[in-house]
Amino acid sequence: MTEEHAIRDIDVDKPNAARVYDYFIGGKLNYAIDREFAERILRMHPEFREVALLNRRWLRRAVRFGASRGIRQFLDIGSGMPTVGHVHEIVQSIDPACRVVYVDHEPIAVAHSEIVLQDNDNAEMVQADAEVPADVLEHPTTRRLLDFTEPVMVIMAAFIHFVPDARNPAGMIAAYRDALVPGSYLALSSGTLEGQSEEIRRAAELYRNSVTDFVPRSTDELRALLDGFEVVPPGIVFTPQWRPDDPAEVGDHPELASQLALVARKN
Repeated sequence: MTEEHAIRDIDVDKPNAARVYDYFIGGKLNYAIDREFAERILRMHPEFREVALLNRRWLRRAVRFGASRGIRQFLDIGSGMPTVGHVHEIVQSIDPACRVVYVDHEPIAVAHSEIVLQDNDNAEMVQADAEVPADVLEHPTTRRLLDFTEPVMVIMAAFIHFVPDARNPAGMIAAYRDALVPGSYLALSSGTLEGQSEEIRRAAELYRNSVTDFVPRSTDELRALLDGFEVVPPGIVFTPQWRPDDPAEVGDHPELASQLALVARKN
């Protein structure tokens, strides 16, 4: 480990979920250990790169939906690496006054986000453990950029499947919900084993054993996490099925996306 890695507390001896995801979507903010692990996954499930890209496309549609409903504040939990077409680029193209707070604890994600956002007064990165909502919600950057007396969209894209039941994901989501006023939204996607092949199940097990806790969830299991929210149409569906820009994008087998997605409103 170099001195720079030590200063930023970057672990380059084992794969990291954020960096692996960055590799899948074509980013360059990853290390050899991440690429080696990602290639193992791709040998088992060659479509996994497309899975990650489908999730990213869903995220863009979800935040555009939020903006179309008047949301001008976005809190992106477990945001990962800054990439082209990230949340602030999408929503600020609709209204430059949109404010975005990204949250992650992975040092590389934080460092590069800070570089990307350094000239953007309405988007900033918070380094915090997103599973401790108070650390996020009470962070000075969050309090400065977001006004919780007005609606906010909280985003948990490909995040909740890294929070096992023992760490109380329902309670975590409820803590964020309680900070929101009615008319706010939650956009969430998660890995699932619904309709998946044995190859996908083996890849999920490899992920669970090699990177971090990984808990794919069913439609009913996700719905159980949403107390206090009303899921908006089309409901909890595979990522390409959620309000596609073109129906042809869904294809004959949307379950190959391997991730469920939803947007829910706090009433």
